[in-house]
Amino acid sequence: METRSLPLPDGLDGVRVDAGIAKLLGFSRSFAAEVAEGGGVTLDGAPAGKSDRLRAGGWLEVSWQPKEEVRIVPIPVPDLAIVHDDESIVVVDKPAGVAAHPSVGWTGPTVVGALAASGYRIATSGAAERAGVVHRLDVGTSGLMVVAKSETAYTALKRAFHDREVEKIYHAVVQGHPDPLAGTIDAPIGRHPRADWKFAVIADGKHSVTHYETLEAFPYASLLEVHLETGRTHQIRVHMAAQRHPCVGDAMYGADPTISARLGLTRQWLHAKQLAFAHPDTGAWVTFTTEYPTDLAHALNVLRGD
Repeated sequence: METRSLPLPDGLDGVRVDAGIAKLLGFSRSFAAEVAEGGGVTLDGAPAGKSDRLRAGGWLEVSWQPKEEVRIVPIPVPDLAIVHDDESIVVVDKPAGVAAHPSVGWTGPTVVGALAASGYRIATSGAAERAGVVHRLDVGTSGLMVVAKSETAYTALKRAFHDREVEKIYHAVVQGHPDPLAGTIDAPIGRHPRADWKFAVIADGKHSVTHYETLEAFPYASLLEVHLETGRTHQIRVHMAAQRHPCVGDAMYGADPTISARLGLTRQWLHAKQLAFAHPDTGAWVTFTTEYPTDLAHALNVLRGD
């Protein structure tokens, strides 16, 4: 068990406990929330929950059990396609069921593990288990990811993603028909107040903007093209569910299971279709695209009546 006791700086006045601990101690937001939920946080001697607010000048005490070390395990992923490879970057087409990087509790395949198994040497910047990873896709989301192979590429790409200089285009099939058929969803996203593994539109969440356009409309669903202005966890899934148009197949965010079964889906219909950015070496604008995987293509054919 480790313990830290310290006074709270003025800059954290009014900040949520989990967000403040994450910033002070370098924890992930989810781990900070776990510590608070487990009774490991006191403020001026009183227990503090994850969503309580910090007070400047208060005395904070945090006790936690360090997490087990997470290692990259080389596990081949035959379905992971290499879209582009050069000295600085590798762009992959990630299949569903593969995580971006290892994490506590995940024992399945990962993108970095698959690259290691194939002999790729990637950047070592960042946390050891996230080596080279500059952005992520959900386990159940397929499509394009870029991984940095050099340290300079890692730095340049992290900055580009942070500064929103990367074009990220997704295709999604959602239930019903959005009204209007094209528009922008500007709604803050944060952790769900009653379920730590989910996210939701909440008043004190992070600024989140999603642009969408309807490409095809079917009797009970729509195919959308989605441009992400920000890159929050589960952003498309949360924003569309908040509009009462969850991604088809997305049981976590309220999708109708009868529609999922009709289309043969066991995960959300969401695919990272296009990725474009300035190449970290040359500065030239590069664009990568990918086709729908078999399960999503089949579901689309059923919707089209093919």
